[in-house]
Amino acid sequence: MSRRTARPALAGALTLLTALTASTTLAGHPAAAGDTVSAGVRADAGAHGGTAGPCTPGASYPSPLPATTMAATRISGRFNFLEGPVWLAGSGRLLLSDMAGGTGPENVQPSTIRRFTPPDRFDVFLENAGSNGLAVTGDGTQVVAATHDQRSVSAYLLSDRSRSLLAGDYQGRRFNSPNDLTIRTDGTIYVTDPNFQRGNRPDEMGGMTGVFRVSGGEVFLVDGTVAQPNGIVLSPDETTLYVGSNAGNTVFRYNVLPDGSTSGRTVFANLAGPDGATVDCAGNIYWASHTDGRIHVFAPTGEKLGTISSGRNTTNAAFGGPDGRTLFITSGTWGNFGLYQVELNVPGSPY
Repeated sequence: MSRRTARPALAGALTLLTALTASTTLAGHPAAAGDTVSAGVRADAGAHGGTAGPCTPGASYPSPLPATTMAATRISGRFNFLEGPVWLAGSGRLLLSDMAGGTGPENVQPSTIRRFTPPDRFDVFLENAGSNGLAVTGDGTQVVAATHDQRSVSAYLLSDRSRSLLAGDYQGRRFNSPNDLTIRTDGTIYVTDPNFQRGNRPDEMGGMTGVFRVSGGEVFLVDGTVAQPNGIVLSPDETTLYVGSNAGNTVFRYNVLPDGSTSGRTVFANLAGPDGATVDCAGNIYWASHTDGRIHVFAPTGEKLGTISSGRNTTNAAFGGPDGRTLFITSGTWGNFGLYQVELNVPGSPY
């Protein structure tokens, strides 16, 4: 899904775009005023949709939860299956993926990116996006998506919705169905690749479900032994990568080296059906449990801080709102998925 203190803009993401192998403009969706910011954003912009974000380097933060057991409020239901929320700080809107049932002989699930404008307005940002997890580049001009329709990592310009391919295979083998992702401020993308949305398409990974790093136009394997990797998030200082094993009921922690490579996998937490995740400015981790319909909140040490209930089948979460303290949660049952929100004490990164 989508985390950090303010840092230099994502120059690396722009470098990736110079190596794009495909680009298609999707018609019928003119740019909405306020969705983008100028490419010439402030030099300290981090991955916060074109602003410096809500995190203050070196700040001291209180306990993140007003109570150890909380309940989020449902904003709206009626959606098929919601995933991948991400906040656009420049426009004060939230984007999220809405997946439908599989179609055609390959049984691939169509996906629409919907846009939420507080307090209660929803509209279509992009049809036929094929997306699951979403993130925003530091300059606020693009949404990067884990796109299962083409088994790829894609980028969409916010200005005209044009799509570009960032990564489509590892060593010539097509991904299964990229699920969620997180972006480092140098443009490095970390993406999970379970087989949930592969449908009837051939398995080119030989049974492997893995975690990958996309950097400088190349794809590197982070870990090929994670059973159905799902949520993925970086710590605010970008020295730790967290990955949820949905089938293994485990959240793993990796050390991130200066060049973006990883080492030293350890178990961070045990959690039933870990799905998407996000992190606040103090480094606390918020992990969705699809199994029990809650967000489980952990301190960076692994200490359990509390839970936030949000109905059944919780899939993901993202920080947003004018002060960064609103946690948006996607949860529900098929055909009646909803968006929830809860106000917390510590601001967070938008995805």
